[in-house]
Amino acid sequence: MLDSPIKDHFPEMSDPRDENKRHKLIDIIFITICAVICNADKWEDVEDFGKAKYWWLKRYLELPHGIPAHDTFNRVFAKLNPEEFNKRFVDWVKSLSPLNEEEIVNLDGKTVRHSFDTNTDSPAIHMVSAWANEAGMTLRQIKVEEKSNEITAIPELLDLLELEGCVVTIDAMGTQKTIAEKIIDKNANYLLALKGNQGTLKEDVELYFEGIDEKHYDRGVFDYNKQFEKDHGRIEIRECWSTEQIEWLSQKEEWKNLQSISLLRSTRIIDDIETTEDRLYISSLPANAEKHNYIIRKHWGIENSLHWVLDMSFDEDRCRKRKNHSAENFAIVRHVALNILKKEKSSKLSIRRKRLVAGWNPDYLEKLIFDA
Repeated sequence: MLDSPIKDHFPEMSDPRDENKRHKLIDIIFITICAVICNADKWEDVEDFGKAKYWWLKRYLELPHGIPAHDTFNRVFAKLNPEEFNKRFVDWVKSLSPLNEEEIVNLDGKTVRHSFDTNTDSPAIHMVSAWANEAGMTLRQIKVEEKSNEITAIPELLDLLELEGCVVTIDAMGTQKTIAEKIIDKNANYLLALKGNQGTLKEDVELYFEGIDEKHYDRGVFDYNKQFEKDHGRIEIRECWSTEQIEWLSQKEEWKNLQSISLLRSTRIIDDIETTEDRLYISSLPANAEKHNYIIRKHWGIENSLHWVLDMSFDEDRCRKRKNHSAENFAIVRHVALNILKKEKSSKLSIRRKRLVAGWNPDYLEKLIFDA
Protein backbone atom coordinates (compact mmCIF):
# COMPACT_ATOMS: atom_id res chain seq x y z
CA MET A 1 0.00 0.00 0.00
CA LEU A 2 1.39 3.40 -1.03
CA ASP A 3 1.58 6.33 1.36
CA SER A 4 0.28 9.85 0.70
CA PRO A 5 1.04 13.28 2.21
CA ILE A 6 -2.69 13.78 2.80
CA LYS A 7 -2.76 10.67 4.99
CA ASP A 8 0.33 11.92 6.84
CA HIS A 9 -1.39 15.18 7.81
CA PHE A 10 -4.82 13.71 8.57
CA PRO A 11 -3.87 10.73 10.76
CA GLU A 12 -6.39 8.91 12.88
CA MET A 13 -8.43 11.55 14.67
CA SER A 14 -10.85 11.16 17.54
CA ASP A 15 -13.50 8.91 16.04
CA PRO A 16 -17.03 10.00 17.09
CA ARG A 17 -18.61 6.69 16.04
CA ASP A 18 -19.44 3.69 18.22
CA GLU A 19 -17.41 0.49 18.25
CA ASN A 20 -19.40 -1.17 15.45
CA LYS A 21 -17.83 0.93 12.70
CA ARG A 22 -17.03 -0.83 9.42
CA HIS A 23 -14.93 1.82 7.69
CA LYS A 24 -11.69 3.44 8.85
CA LEU A 25 -11.94 7.16 9.54
CA ILE A 26 -8.81 8.00 7.55
CA ASP A 27 -10.31 6.14 4.55
CA ILE A 28 -13.45 8.28 4.74
CA ILE A 29 -11.46 11.52 5.01
CA PHE A 30 -9.03 10.59 2.22
CA ILE A 31 -11.81 9.55 -0.20
CA THR A 32 -13.73 12.76 0.54
CA ILE A 33 -10.75 15.07 -0.07
CA CYS A 34 -9.85 13.28 -3.33
CA ALA A 35 -13.48 13.28 -4.46
CA VAL A 36 -13.90 17.02 -3.81
CA ILE A 37 -10.68 17.69 -5.73
CA CYS A 38 -12.28 15.75 -8.60
CA ASN A 39 -15.48 17.82 -8.77
CA ALA A 40 -17.63 16.07 -6.15
CA ASP A 41 -19.90 18.57 -4.41
CA LYS A 42 -22.45 16.24 -2.74
CA TRP A 43 -22.17 13.12 -0.59
CA GLU A 44 -23.69 11.08 -3.41
CA ASP A 45 -20.88 12.36 -5.66
CA VAL A 46 -18.31 11.26 -3.07
CA GLU A 47 -19.74 7.74 -3.02
CA ASP A 48 -19.85 7.60 -6.83
CA PHE A 49 -16.23 8.74 -7.00
CA GLY A 50 -15.18 6.07 -4.52
CA LYS A 51 -16.87 3.31 -6.48
CA ALA A 52 -15.47 4.53 -9.81
CA LYS A 53 -11.93 4.83 -8.40
CA TYR A 54 -12.02 1.79 -6.11
CA TRP A 55 -8.91 0.08 -7.46
CA TRP A 56 -6.98 3.35 -7.56
CA LEU A 57 -7.94 4.06 -3.95
CA LYS A 58 -6.88 0.53 -2.91
CA ARG A 59 -3.31 1.58 -3.65
CA TYR A 60 -3.51 3.95 -0.66
CA LEU A 61 -6.28 2.64 1.60
CA GLU A 62 -7.27 -0.64 3.22
CA LEU A 63 -11.01 -0.32 2.47
CA PRO A 64 -11.85 -3.47 4.48
CA HIS A 65 -15.54 -3.22 3.60
CA GLY A 66 -15.35 -1.44 0.28
CA ILE A 67 -16.57 2.10 -0.35
CA PRO A 68 -18.85 3.65 2.31
CA ALA A 69 -22.37 4.69 1.32
CA HIS A 70 -23.11 8.40 0.97
CA ASP A 71 -25.15 8.30 4.20
CA THR A 72 -22.06 7.03 6.02
CA PHE A 73 -19.94 9.91 4.73
CA ASN A 74 -22.66 12.34 5.81
CA ARG A 75 -23.06 10.85 9.30
CA VAL A 76 -19.32 10.77 9.96
CA PHE A 77 -18.73 14.40 8.89
CA ALA A 78 -21.80 15.51 10.84
CA LYS A 79 -20.25 14.06 14.03
CA LEU A 80 -16.58 14.88 13.36
CA ASN A 81 -15.16 17.50 15.72
CA PRO A 82 -14.60 20.55 13.46
CA GLU A 83 -12.00 22.10 15.79
CA GLU A 84 -9.84 18.98 15.66
CA PHE A 85 -10.37 18.59 11.91
CA ASN A 86 -9.46 22.24 11.42
CA LYS A 87 -6.33 21.75 13.54
CA ARG A 88 -5.18 18.95 11.24
CA PHE A 89 -5.88 21.23 8.29
CA VAL A 90 -3.76 24.02 9.79
CA ASP A 91 -0.86 21.65 10.53
CA TRP A 92 -0.97 20.52 6.92
CA VAL A 93 -1.04 24.12 5.60
CA LYS A 94 2.01 24.98 7.70
CA SER A 95 3.90 22.06 6.15
CA LEU A 96 3.28 23.25 2.58
CA SER A 97 5.53 26.30 2.79
CA PRO A 98 6.33 29.03 5.30
CA LEU A 99 4.70 32.39 4.71
CA ASN A 100 6.79 35.02 2.97
CA GLU A 101 7.96 38.01 4.97
CA GLU A 102 5.24 40.66 4.88
CA GLU A 103 2.71 38.18 3.49
CA ILE A 104 -0.65 39.91 3.05
CA VAL A 105 -3.27 38.03 5.07
CA ASN A 106 -6.87 38.93 4.24
CA LEU A 107 -9.63 38.21 6.78
CA ASP A 108 -13.20 38.10 5.55
CA GLY A 109 -16.48 36.28 6.11
CA LYS A 110 -18.70 34.31 3.78
CA THR A 111 -22.16 32.82 4.22
CA VAL A 112 -22.90 29.40 2.72
CA ARG A 113 -26.29 30.65 1.60
CA HIS A 114 -28.25 27.41 1.21
CA SER A 115 -26.98 25.78 4.42
CA PHE A 116 -29.95 27.03 6.48
CA ASP A 117 -32.39 24.55 8.07
CA THR A 118 -36.03 25.58 8.04
CA ASN A 119 -37.01 22.59 10.20
CA THR A 120 -34.96 23.83 13.15
CA ASP A 121 -35.10 27.52 12.20
CA SER A 122 -31.29 27.51 11.98
CA PRO A 123 -29.66 30.25 9.88
CA ALA A 124 -27.12 29.61 7.15
CA ILE A 125 -23.55 28.79 8.19
CA HIS A 126 -21.22 31.84 8.18
CA MET A 127 -17.47 31.23 8.03
CA VAL A 128 -14.60 33.68 8.55
CA SER A 129 -11.43 32.77 6.65
CA ALA A 130 -7.81 33.90 6.61
CA TRP A 131 -6.35 33.99 3.10
CA ALA A 132 -2.59 34.27 2.43
CA ASN A 133 -2.48 36.31 -0.75
CA GLU A 134 1.02 35.67 -2.03
CA ALA A 135 0.95 31.99 -1.07
CA GLY A 136 -2.53 31.66 -2.59
CA MET A 137 -3.93 29.48 0.19
CA THR A 138 -6.37 29.44 3.07
CA LEU A 139 -4.60 29.50 6.43
CA ARG A 140 -7.59 28.85 8.68
CA GLN A 141 -11.34 29.32 8.90
CA ILE A 142 -13.82 29.28 11.77
CA LYS A 143 -17.58 29.26 11.98
CA VAL A 144 -19.33 32.34 13.34
CA GLU A 145 -21.56 31.14 16.15
CA GLU A 146 -25.29 31.79 15.95
CA LYS A 147 -26.36 35.07 17.59
CA SER A 148 -22.79 36.32 17.11
CA ASN A 149 -20.95 38.16 14.32
CA GLU A 150 -17.56 38.60 12.68
CA ILE A 151 -16.42 41.11 15.32
CA THR A 152 -16.33 38.34 17.92
CA ALA A 153 -15.10 35.65 15.50
CA ILE A 154 -12.11 37.60 14.11
CA PRO A 155 -10.17 37.75 17.43
CA GLU A 156 -10.69 33.98 17.81
CA LEU A 157 -9.37 33.44 14.29
CA LEU A 158 -6.36 35.69 14.95
CA ASP A 159 -5.53 33.64 18.05
CA LEU A 160 -5.18 30.56 15.83
CA LEU A 161 -2.81 32.15 13.31
CA GLU A 162 0.96 32.62 13.22
CA LEU A 163 1.29 36.10 11.74
CA GLU A 164 4.76 37.37 12.59
CA GLY A 165 5.89 39.79 9.87
CA CYS A 166 2.55 39.65 8.01
CA VAL A 167 0.24 42.51 7.06
CA VAL A 168 -3.39 41.84 8.02
CA THR A 169 -6.25 43.46 6.11
CA ILE A 170 -9.89 43.40 7.20
CA ASP A 171 -13.08 45.08 5.99
CA ALA A 172 -14.48 47.95 8.02
CA MET A 173 -16.53 45.68 10.33
CA GLY A 174 -13.23 44.35 11.68
CA THR A 175 -11.77 47.80 12.27
CA GLN A 176 -11.90 47.62 16.05
CA LYS A 177 -9.32 48.82 18.59
CA THR A 178 -9.13 45.41 20.26
CA ILE A 179 -8.56 43.70 16.91
CA ALA A 180 -5.83 46.17 15.92
CA GLU A 181 -4.14 45.58 19.28
CA LYS A 182 -4.32 41.80 18.86
CA ILE A 183 -2.70 42.03 15.40
CA ILE A 184 0.19 44.06 16.83
CA ASP A 185 0.52 41.62 19.73
CA LYS A 186 0.92 38.87 17.11
CA ASN A 187 3.97 40.78 15.79
CA ALA A 188 2.12 41.70 12.61
CA ASN A 189 0.92 44.96 11.04
CA TYR A 190 -2.56 46.06 10.02
CA LEU A 191 -4.18 48.07 7.25
CA LEU A 192 -7.85 48.55 8.12
CA ALA A 193 -10.73 50.11 6.21
CA LEU A 194 -12.73 52.95 7.77
CA LYS A 195 -16.48 53.36 7.71
CA GLY A 196 -18.97 54.86 10.12
CA ASN A 197 -18.51 52.34 12.93
CA GLN A 198 -15.51 53.96 14.67
CA GLY A 199 -17.06 57.07 16.17
CA THR A 200 -15.81 60.23 14.46
CA LEU A 201 -12.60 58.65 13.14
CA LYS A 202 -13.81 58.26 9.57
CA GLU A 203 -15.24 61.78 9.49
CA ASP A 204 -12.00 63.27 10.87
CA VAL A 205 -9.82 61.47 8.32
CA GLU A 206 -12.27 62.26 5.52
CA LEU A 207 -12.16 65.95 6.38
CA TYR A 208 -8.35 65.88 6.42
CA PHE A 209 -8.24 64.53 2.86
CA GLU A 210 -11.01 66.82 1.59
CA GLY A 211 -10.20 68.55 -1.71
CA ILE A 212 -7.06 66.51 -2.40
CA ASP A 213 -6.33 65.47 -5.99
CA GLU A 214 -3.38 64.62 -8.21
CA LYS A 215 -2.42 68.26 -8.74
CA HIS A 216 -3.31 69.66 -5.35
CA TYR A 217 -1.54 68.05 -2.42
CA ASP A 218 1.41 68.94 -0.21
CA ARG A 219 4.31 66.76 -1.34
CA GLY A 220 6.02 67.36 1.97
CA VAL A 221 3.08 65.81 3.81
CA PHE A 222 1.66 63.15 1.50
CA ASP A 223 3.21 60.25 -0.35
CA TYR A 224 1.38 59.66 -3.64
CA ASN A 225 1.02 56.72 -6.03
CA LYS A 226 -1.03 56.16 -9.16
CA GLN A 227 -1.75 52.83 -10.86
CA PHE A 228 -3.60 51.98 -14.08
CA GLU A 229 -5.33 48.78 -15.09
CA LYS A 230 -7.10 48.01 -18.35
CA ASP A 231 -9.02 44.79 -18.85
CA HIS A 232 -11.83 43.77 -21.21
CA GLY A 233 -12.82 47.32 -22.06
CA ARG A 234 -12.72 48.50 -18.45
CA ILE A 235 -10.20 51.08 -17.25
CA GLU A 236 -9.43 51.48 -13.56
CA ILE A 237 -7.23 54.20 -12.08
CA ARG A 238 -6.21 53.78 -8.45
CA GLU A 239 -4.66 56.77 -6.68
CA CYS A 240 -3.37 56.59 -3.14
CA TRP A 241 -2.30 59.35 -0.77
CA SER A 242 -0.64 58.35 2.49
CA THR A 243 0.75 60.37 5.40
CA GLU A 244 2.33 59.86 8.81
CA GLN A 245 1.59 63.42 9.96
CA ILE A 246 -1.34 62.49 12.17
CA GLU A 247 -0.47 64.17 15.48
CA TRP A 248 -3.68 66.17 15.09
CA LEU A 249 -5.78 62.98 15.18
CA SER A 250 -7.40 62.88 18.62
CA GLN A 251 -7.94 59.10 18.52
CA LYS A 252 -4.35 58.31 17.50
CA GLU A 253 -3.30 56.88 20.86
CA GLU A 254 -6.41 54.70 21.05
CA TRP A 255 -5.20 52.57 18.12
CA LYS A 256 -2.09 50.58 18.97
CA ASN A 257 0.95 51.49 16.84
CA LEU A 258 -1.11 53.63 14.45
CA GLN A 259 1.43 55.25 12.11
CA SER A 260 -0.37 56.39 8.97
CA ILE A 261 -3.67 57.10 7.26
CA SER A 262 -4.43 56.69 3.57
CA LEU A 263 -6.97 57.67 0.97
CA LEU A 264 -7.55 55.36 -1.99
CA ARG A 265 -9.43 56.88 -4.93
CA SER A 266 -10.67 54.35 -7.44
CA THR A 267 -11.89 55.67 -10.81
CA ARG A 268 -13.55 53.19 -13.17
CA ILE A 269 -14.40 53.88 -16.80
CA ILE A 270 -16.75 51.38 -18.44
CA ASP A 271 -18.41 52.16 -21.79
CA ASP A 272 -17.42 55.82 -21.39
CA ILE A 273 -19.22 55.99 -18.03
CA GLU A 274 -16.92 57.16 -15.25
CA THR A 275 -17.46 56.44 -11.55
CA THR A 276 -15.24 57.41 -8.63
CA GLU A 277 -15.12 55.98 -5.12
CA ASP A 278 -12.98 57.08 -2.17
CA ARG A 279 -11.98 54.67 0.61
CA LEU A 280 -10.10 55.51 3.80
CA TYR A 281 -7.64 53.41 5.79
CA ILE A 282 -5.60 53.43 8.98
CA SER A 283 -2.37 51.45 9.29
CA SER A 284 0.45 50.51 11.62
CA LEU A 285 2.75 50.66 8.58
CA PRO A 286 4.73 53.77 7.67
CA ALA A 287 3.29 56.00 4.95
CA ASN A 288 4.07 54.40 1.59
CA ALA A 289 1.43 55.11 -1.04
CA GLU A 290 2.72 52.55 -3.52
CA LYS A 291 2.77 49.80 -0.91
CA HIS A 292 -0.62 50.73 0.55
CA ASN A 293 -2.11 50.86 -2.95
CA TYR A 294 -0.80 47.35 -3.58
CA ILE A 295 -2.00 45.93 -0.25
CA ILE A 296 -5.48 47.42 -0.66
CA ARG A 297 -5.69 45.93 -4.14
CA LYS A 298 -4.60 42.54 -2.79
CA HIS A 299 -7.21 42.67 -0.03
CA TRP A 300 -9.79 41.77 -2.65
CA GLY A 301 -7.82 38.57 -3.26
CA ILE A 302 -9.96 36.80 -0.67
CA GLU A 303 -13.05 37.74 -2.68
CA ASN A 304 -11.60 37.05 -6.13
CA SER A 305 -9.35 34.08 -5.34
CA LEU A 306 -11.28 32.38 -2.54
CA HIS A 307 -14.97 33.29 -2.24
CA TRP A 308 -15.55 33.61 -6.00
CA VAL A 309 -13.72 30.34 -6.73
CA LEU A 310 -15.65 28.49 -4.01
CA ASP A 311 -18.91 29.75 -5.53
CA MET A 312 -18.10 29.30 -9.20
CA SER A 313 -15.87 26.20 -9.13
CA PHE A 314 -17.16 24.41 -6.01
CA ASP A 315 -20.80 25.66 -6.14
CA GLU A 316 -20.51 26.40 -2.41
CA ASP A 317 -23.48 28.75 -2.20
CA ARG A 318 -25.83 25.96 -3.27
CA CYS A 319 -24.55 23.56 -0.63
CA ARG A 320 -27.42 22.44 1.59
CA LYS A 321 -25.39 20.40 4.09
CA ARG A 322 -26.46 21.54 7.52
CA LYS A 323 -26.87 18.60 9.90
CA ASN A 324 -24.69 19.06 12.99
CA HIS A 325 -21.10 19.77 11.83
CA SER A 326 -21.59 18.61 8.24
CA ALA A 327 -21.55 22.05 6.58
CA GLU A 328 -18.62 23.34 8.63
CA ASN A 329 -16.52 20.24 8.01
CA PHE A 330 -17.35 20.11 4.32
CA ALA A 331 -16.27 23.77 4.06
CA ILE A 332 -12.90 22.71 5.53
CA VAL A 333 -12.64 19.95 2.91
CA ARG A 334 -13.29 22.51 0.13
CA HIS A 335 -10.47 24.68 1.48
CA VAL A 336 -8.14 21.67 1.62
CA ALA A 337 -9.02 20.81 -1.99
CA LEU A 338 -8.62 24.41 -3.15
CA ASN A 339 -5.20 24.71 -1.49
CA ILE A 340 -4.05 21.51 -3.22
CA LEU A 341 -5.34 22.69 -6.60
CA LYS A 342 -3.77 26.15 -6.26
CA LYS A 343 -0.43 24.70 -5.21
CA GLU A 344 -0.16 22.85 -8.54
CA LYS A 345 1.56 25.34 -10.86
CA SER A 346 2.60 23.16 -13.83
CA SER A 347 -0.55 23.97 -15.80
CA LYS A 348 -2.37 27.24 -16.41
CA LEU A 349 -5.80 25.63 -16.17
CA SER A 350 -8.56 27.24 -14.13
CA ILE A 351 -9.56 25.60 -10.86
CA ARG A 352 -12.72 24.27 -12.51
CA ARG A 353 -10.73 22.62 -15.30
CA LYS A 354 -8.11 21.23 -12.91
CA ARG A 355 -10.91 19.51 -10.99
CA LEU A 356 -12.25 17.96 -14.16
CA VAL A 357 -8.82 16.78 -15.34
CA ALA A 358 -8.09 15.29 -11.90
CA GLY A 359 -11.29 13.27 -12.20
CA TRP A 360 -10.42 12.04 -15.69
CA ASN A 361 -6.68 11.51 -15.31
CA PRO A 362 -5.46 9.43 -12.33
CA ASP A 363 -1.86 10.46 -13.04
CA TYR A 364 -2.80 14.12 -12.57
CA LEU A 365 -4.75 13.36 -9.38
CA GLU A 366 -1.74 11.43 -8.11
CA LYS A 367 0.50 14.40 -8.88
CA LEU A 368 -1.82 16.67 -6.92
CA ILE A 369 -1.92 14.57 -3.78
CA PHE A 370 1.78 13.68 -3.82
CA ASP A 371 2.83 17.29 -4.32
CA ALA A 372 0.55 18.39 -1.46
